[in-house]
Amino acid sequence: MAHPSPLGSVDMLMPDWPAHPRVRAAMTLRTGGVSSAPYDTLNLGAHVGDDPAAVAENRRRVRESLRLPSEPVWLEQVHGTDVAILDEPGSAREADAAVTHSPGLVCVIQVADCMPVLFAARDGTAVGAAHAGWRGLAGGVLEATIAALRCPAHELLAWLGPAISQPHFEVGDEVRAAFIAHDSTAAAAFVQNARGRWQCDLYALARQRLTALGIRHISGGEHCTYADRTRFFSYRRDGRCGRMAAFVWLTPS
Repeated sequence: MAHPSPLGSVDMLMPDWPAHPRVRAAMTLRTGGVSSAPYDTLNLGAHVGDDPAAVAENRRRVRESLRLPSEPVWLEQVHGTDVAILDEPGSAREADAAVTHSPGLVCVIQVADCMPVLFAARDGTAVGAAHAGWRGLAGGVLEATIAALRCPAHELLAWLGPAISQPHFEVGDEVRAAFIAHDSTAAAAFVQNARGRWQCDLYALARQRLTALGIRHISGGEHCTYADRTRFFSYRRDGRCGRMAAFVWLTPS
């Protein structure tokens, strides 16, 4: 479960996980910013058509509220599986995940129905964040992120941030087939509807993959971005909308 935490004028969810004291993590809601409809109000996405000045002010508010040690590394997300290694100079910024072993570098993922998945090493030596929509999830973005963290999977914590829930996420046969081709047990995450299409449970699919990789502590997964209009942006519900962001970073020891 994630705990709501008002920080200044910005509302956040804080992961409920037994993370090391060096690990900091939070996810923004849609409230507490300055953007006008349909980006109201705390839109952090610079690519969705919002006023750039409003986005800059929203990002400033988040930096201040979270007391971030540096500007987050904002990725160009493309629903793929590439991972930006923030410890390395010149690390690719077109990526759908980021990891770091260095204190003071902030990983961030933007979402508005896709699932943000945060990772932390139990000993506080590494953190990461992945953008897990169905394409990235099917393609292996979680596996790629875990590999980049360079930690035994059983020594990692994972948190599933707010995403669209199964009752509201209808997909076609090709989506179901992509997951079943990887693992036949993924079929349990799909329920056929009256239109002959499928209701997809992203949370269940993520848990299956993380468990198969050896991660033993998985938390989160209790929110629906589509159903909760007050707190969350949802691309599938609204089309034009803002983006929330999930952050994770390490403080100095």
